[in-house]
Amino acid sequence: MACFICLTVLSVVAFVGFKLLRTYLQGAQFEKPTTCEGKVILITGANTGIGKETAKDLLKRGGKVYIACRSLEKANQAKSDLISETSQTNIHVRELDLCSLESVRNFAKKFLAEESRLDILINNAGVMACPKELTKDGFEMQLGVNHLGHFLLTNLLLDRLKASAPSRIINLSSLAHYYGKINRKDLNSEKSYSKIGAYNQSKLANVLFTKELAKRLEGTGVTTYAVHPGAVYTDLQRHLGSLFFLLDTTLVRSIMRMMFKTPRSGAQTTIYTALDDELAKETGKYYADCRQVKPGKEARNEETARWLWDASEKMTGLSKKSS
Repeated sequence: MACFICLTVLSVVAFVGFKLLRTYLQGAQFEKPTTCEGKVILITGANTGIGKETAKDLLKRGGKVYIACRSLEKANQAKSDLISETSQTNIHVRELDLCSLESVRNFAKKFLAEESRLDILINNAGVMACPKELTKDGFEMQLGVNHLGHFLLTNLLLDRLKASAPSRIINLSSLAHYYGKINRKDLNSEKSYSKIGAYNQSKLANVLFTKELAKRLEGTGVTTYAVHPGAVYTDLQRHLGSLFFLLDTTLVRSIMRMMFKTPRSGAQTTIYTALDDELAKETGKYYADCRQVKPGKEARNEETARWLWDASEKMTGLSKKSS
């Protein structure tokens, strides 16, 4: 009997301990009842994961939400899911392939023709540690999708964001940027390629883009934020198994699912930077777990940020006049 009681107590303690750990690992949550009624919000890659959870939250808060995705089939399924889960119908699907500059330009042209305002742009879409592959314009895939596609998209929508000010731009980066370096001699990974190295570079580019964009938008009422969502279990890790074979095992993936943040928790810092009134005068900074944190040394280099901007303009064919 005594053994049974001990086992019961230990089981309860273990369960409670696990629940507390699980809660702690989810990180900070944005719990303010801030609404976004009347605001037009554009989120890239929001058919799954963090983007979908961000769309759900902002939809529930009254926003008019556009989700821009490569696959219309998946995006429309996400739309159906979100309407079912929120009972809100002000969500719209548009096609956007960040692998193609032509697609980015076509999307921007159509969006500007149909929408008179844009209050929040969330550059959420991304790829991670994928095999060496090129975009339709010949860019290394991670640089092309994670940085260059969003660089062009943001610049093409800047006038509408300025006209809708105060407005915000959120760029999803990653803790990986701390390990990144902008390779000026081989930015497009033509001479050599590392899956992780290219990913780290693209995430560093997100932070540098946010920093430089803030400087160029000073006084316009448009503010920018770079976000680390945390270690989140999503489809983004689908290529990691080819690097670390243990990640392909059911056991390890189950542990990752338990220990990593949920997509909902991963969306919290995005939502925080999109809505919190206390950030209205902040711009160009980096955030994690709903608070400002210091970015890596390379991400604080203003000269590198300017160099990357100029290189990105040339690579995307964006003239200085339109930026």
